[in-house]
Amino acid sequence: MKIIIVGIGKVGYAIAEQMAGENHDLTLVDLNLSALERAEESLDVMCVEGNGASASVLLRAGVREANLIIAVSENDEANLICCLMAKKLGAKHTVARVRNPEYFRDAPILRREIGLDMIINPEYASAQEIARILRVPAAFSVESFARGLVELIGFEITKTDGLAGKTLLEYNRQNPNSLLLCAAKRGDEVIVPNGSFVPQVGDKVYAIGTPTETIRVLRSMGRPVAPIRRVSVLGGGRIALYLAWALESTGAHLTIVEQNEEKCLALAEKLPKASVIRGDGTDHELLESEDVLNCDAFVLLTGRDEENLLMALTAQRAGVKKVLPKMSRPNYMDVVRQIGIDTIISPKDITANYISSYVRSLANSQGSVVEGLHKILGGAMEAVEFTATNATHFLNIPLRDLQLRQGLLVAAIVHENKVLIPRGDSEIHVGDRVIIVAKSLFLQDLNDILE
Repeated sequence: MKIIIVGIGKVGYAIAEQMAGENHDLTLVDLNLSALERAEESLDVMCVEGNGASASVLLRAGVREANLIIAVSENDEANLICCLMAKKLGAKHTVARVRNPEYFRDAPILRREIGLDMIINPEYASAQEIARILRVPAAFSVESFARGLVELIGFEITKTDGLAGKTLLEYNRQNPNSLLLCAAKRGDEVIVPNGSFVPQVGDKVYAIGTPTETIRVLRSMGRPVAPIRRVSVLGGGRIALYLAWALESTGAHLTIVEQNEEKCLALAEKLPKASVIRGDGTDHELLESEDVLNCDAFVLLTGRDEENLLMALTAQRAGVKKVLPKMSRPNYMDVVRQIGIDTIISPKDITANYISSYVRSLANSQGSVVEGLHKILGGAMEAVEFTATNATHFLNIPLRDLQLRQGLLVAAIVHENKVLIPRGDSEIHVGDRVIIVAKSLFLQDLNDILE
């Protein structure tokens, strides 16, 4: 596909990096020449310097032949104008990053009136991910599929789980359940487990099943499953606002610490049930006097990775059970994991995953629809949700009779809103949602799982 990406900031670069690995014809547009030079040096892309909302610049970038325009500059209005202009000039599909809550609320109107095909809001998507993780505090990652019917949870094996030292077949015989362990990482090795796989203490694993079953199994392993009731947030930006709205129905009490007076006043007006504190969140006297660290979860959402890293370490030492720092720089993510914090919020990676899922759907409009995509284990594996159609080659055939590619698992099937953990006699029917977990094979169609 010919794809034009307008805006090469952190989000734009992350998208370009992911798309470049999937063999698309990429053109990047930005006013910042140094950002373009960096991308040109490290990625196989064409670069055009200029304003992406300008018709002449878009024409130089090849908009008339473009299958997709992705506008992810820092300016919402520029992104919307870019997409409107691109559609008028012949681009087949357009995606815009829209961060302003007022514009985001008008998404259906924007799609209808200016022909936008997709609107992505990194802050909203990040808040939704944080809310999912807070619902399952024992997990370091929680991904949702099939409109919430299926969850993929990541957790680390401990001595008390009962999983360590036993084959999966043995464990499942002793502890009947409806979960599938579908991915594992041991050191630098990434594994697609089978029944003879023996988990070891320290392995990072992913299991898939219904939300109810994941909670039941975690409880049986002695993991904390009680809902988080007190959440403290450092940084009062858009993610904090969206997170507060997402947590309203859970009954959790939210404390937000923000330095900017104007932001504090706006948050207090929009969030009457939250405690909004004006002050420096790195000030230990403030944290103690306001009892900020007396919480079940501490979410670090400032605009500085260094500050989030420092305060994550502070919260961890204070005994906070769940610490979730927002990070933008890949080198800091490794540091965070080294100090024992597994859950990292990366808006740019979340956005790239959403857009990559959409791109794969476009690339395969005649086959099985890609409904969702999540990169896991540092991008070494991915979980992809498809909807089976009449174009699927192996309908109504037992899975045991299929020649599947190495390095993947059919992890879950949703048939008529019922979640099935596949067995050898399981079959896929038209309309089923199928979740595949695979080493990065860049699956674009359900048929791609066959040899």
